[in-house]
Amino acid sequence: LRARDILFCLDAIQTLGAFPTTVEHVDFLAADAHKWLLGPCAAGVFYVRRDLQDRLAPQAFGWNNVRCPDYIAQEEMTLRTDARRYEAGSFNILGIAGLNAALGLLLEVGIESIASDLAAKRAWLVDAIRAKGFEVIFPEAESVGGITSCWREGKGLKALGKKLAAENIIASVRADRSDRDYLRFSPHFYNTPAELERAVALL
Repeated sequence: LRARDILFCLDAIQTLGAFPTTVEHVDFLAADAHKWLLGPCAAGVFYVRRDLQDRLAPQAFGWNNVRCPDYIAQEEMTLRTDARRYEAGSFNILGIAGLNAALGLLLEVGIESIASDLAAKRAWLVDAIRAKGFEVIFPEAESVGGITSCWREGKGLKALGKKLAAENIIASVRADRSDRDYLRFSPHFYNTPAELERAVALL
């Protein structure tokens, strides 16, 4: 892509916090904190390759992304020289504190350990869900992440999702373009084998 001057932005919301992720081959990376990162809503991360910061113009000016925030009468706005140029307004202090705490937990557990755990849980779920007569989407794929999606002909998955929720089991119900419903499980490192067994038993 770089040989053709094509910029690559990675939406990392389904990988950060779950699997090792690098910025070696990306130009931009963005992710909200509320999924695998275990952080609060309205907080997140944004990476811009340093040599591209002059090409990606901020969409807003604010007191926080200019060089002289206390000089109100400045005739020409001069942006900060680093990625702070993309933080125009006041910081989301509570969100940052929550995200910082979540990152501390993830680093304490270890991303490599989390990735291995999620892969093992997905492998178990694929077999267990198939044994219940469900079809699993991409059952054999090696790089599908930590999500397991399944469906079954004639099974009311919206009602099943509500049944699981009533038992304090959170599984998302999603529909594709043909309006077929899918049940989606996304266990994290803190979910136990007993919890997974209970969820599958209720299918």
